[in-house]
Amino acid sequence: MKTYLVGGAVRDELLGYPVGERDWVVVGATPEQLLARGFTRIGKDFPVFLHPETKEQYALARTERKRGRGHTGFAVHADGQVTLEEDLLRRDLTVNAMALGEDGAVIDPYGGRADLEAKALRHVSPAFAEDPLRVLRAARFAARYAHRGFTLARETLALMERIVQAGELATLPAERVWAEMRRALGERDPQGFVEVLRDCGALKALLPEVDALFGVPQPARHHPEIDTGLHILLTVQQAARLTVADGVADGMADNVVDSRVVFAALLHDLGKGVTARELWPAHRGHEQAGLPLVEAVCERLKVPRAYRDLALTVCAHHLNCHRARELRPATLLRLLTVTGALRDGDRFEGFLRACTADARGRAGLADAPYPQAETLRRGADIARIVSARDVAGPGVRGKAIGEALRRERIRRLHSFLQQARAPRGA
Repeated sequence: MKTYLVGGAVRDELLGYPVGERDWVVVGATPEQLLARGFTRIGKDFPVFLHPETKEQYALARTERKRGRGHTGFAVHADGQVTLEEDLLRRDLTVNAMALGEDGAVIDPYGGRADLEAKALRHVSPAFAEDPLRVLRAARFAARYAHRGFTLARETLALMERIVQAGELATLPAERVWAEMRRALGERDPQGFVEVLRDCGALKALLPEVDALFGVPQPARHHPEIDTGLHILLTVQQAARLTVADGVADGMADNVVDSRVVFAALLHDLGKGVTARELWPAHRGHEQAGLPLVEAVCERLKVPRAYRDLALTVCAHHLNCHRARELRPATLLRLLTVTGALRDGDRFEGFLRACTADARGRAGLADAPYPQAETLRRGADIARIVSARDVAGPGVRGKAIGEALRRERIRRLHSFLQQARAPRGA
């Protein structure tokens, strides 16, 4: 019986990245032997076990044979006769098909190390096409390593395109699609994920509402990049830039970016995709037009509520955020209320970051100031400090307290906005 470290841990160690999860393959063993050593079986379909002390995953070397459509249509064979090379052959990309022996030697039968040096993401074998989930995984790895200059091999992208054309993505459970998407949107360059999906046709299959934005023009005076799809890519890039974890160096772990904010940035302009052509490049009312599309995406992918709520909030209110200093006091208070500023500071900050990304997600404006965010933060502080004690008095009880509280907040926000609009030195 021999044990090997495999997959992402080997890849990241060779890249100089910090290694998170470690997965192991056991060659020459049976399930009974591992159970006798105190391992706990966790795999229902695959022979996967937890180590009795480290709780890391150990899997028996196995082969897989396609027996049906989709992500789960495989017959698995695992016994003491399956070799390490056979196990590595079933993996997706060559950079993920390396192993590290107990003596520290790298076992690399399919050229993963050479592809690391060439910065190429390449499929191990034609069996890549048997699992449609690998389309999303390959796109996610493209996003993860884009800052290192990695790109998908041309032949791998062509294979992904054939998977899409065969309709295989339709066989994937929504939960698996969302799991890969969430991880990809949490990478440093999530726009790379969107670009790869579009290049192979998967974006149209999985997110047709986003794919429809490419080729849709916007007014050049507001959007120098003109194309709405390009604006979305720039906005997603800015959202990642604004939320990247503090102190993260070049060696990065998964999900260092707030994927909620990136998801909201990705969907914020869906309404522009349904604007009648004769109205282009204007998109009046695109915020409200986009809401049912955001709802449809979230329903289809079974998106968690926190992601859905932020995406809907940003879609509905991003233009009012951009006009923060121009709003009437009552409108400003409504904006602060619906964005969670008075109760849910986390969602409010996510909203501000997504709106900042929208403003900076335009050609040549990546570093433009966005004072509107600070205006709303200050407005929120002013509204929050008003309490029931400030408005209570004779005859002010029950529902009247709530109305008095609203009036007092509006009064203070009116003074705040007047000061904010006043010329400097006035």
